[in-house]
Amino acid sequence: MTDGEVRYRREGAIATVTFDRPAARNAMTWRMYEQLGEACAQIQKENGLRVAVLRGAGGKAFIAGTDIAQFQAFRTGEDGIAYEARMEAIIGAVETLPVPTLAVIEGFAIGGGLAIAAACDLRIATPGSRFGVPIARTLGNCLSIANYARLVVALGAPRAKRMLLLAENLSVEEALAAGFIGEIVEAASLDARVAALTDRLAHHAPITMRVTKEAIRRLLHAGLPDGDDLVRACYGSADFHIGVKAFVDKREPQWTGE
Repeated sequence: MTDGEVRYRREGAIATVTFDRPAARNAMTWRMYEQLGEACAQIQKENGLRVAVLRGAGGKAFIAGTDIAQFQAFRTGEDGIAYEARMEAIIGAVETLPVPTLAVIEGFAIGGGLAIAAACDLRIATPGSRFGVPIARTLGNCLSIANYARLVVALGAPRAKRMLLLAENLSVEEALAAGFIGEIVEAASLDARVAALTDRLAHHAPITMRVTKEAIRRLLHAGLPDGDDLVRACYGSADFHIGVKAFVDKREPQWTGE
């Protein structure tokens, strides 16, 4: 299986970032995360750009998380601190883009994919799409404080807790009811709807939209507590290593609580 790639394309005032690893449901490798960061840097310096669209290749997934095999190299809680800081830099780069961002979700938006979708301004999805972070069942790790905040704001605390503690995927209907998804669009109509939304955004006042985005981002992040102790506790645990090995071996993890 290839490392995949994140492709960047500009057409007029519209930029499109495509997560292209359909054989793995677009699960993100380190290389893909780096390319996403490069795409964000490109968007930051583009003149005349008005909208950025993020979507997955293949029609089956937006992003189905991070490639778990990469976690086998982790040894201590400090590896988790470094990983979450690295991810936050990239997700933060999506969140701070100066133009409106539209996540187009076809299928799964799981783990890191849900975090990237939550960092976008607007989201639409096809019928049958699913949203979740099943780490309590699979890996035994945790999220950064900023990503917990994004999910609580996007879904509400009760739904976020149910999704995280029960390791349940939310349906697209639940995501719509929570306001996380703006609308459900049939696959056959998706490209036309994306074109209509991006055209509308492209004709709105760019400075107003940029300032609005940044004001809301500042409100979201104001006063967030430090969470390194929580990240260190999860990634430094025996259970995290048990979870990663079980996931790679395709078997059920036997948690120890240590």
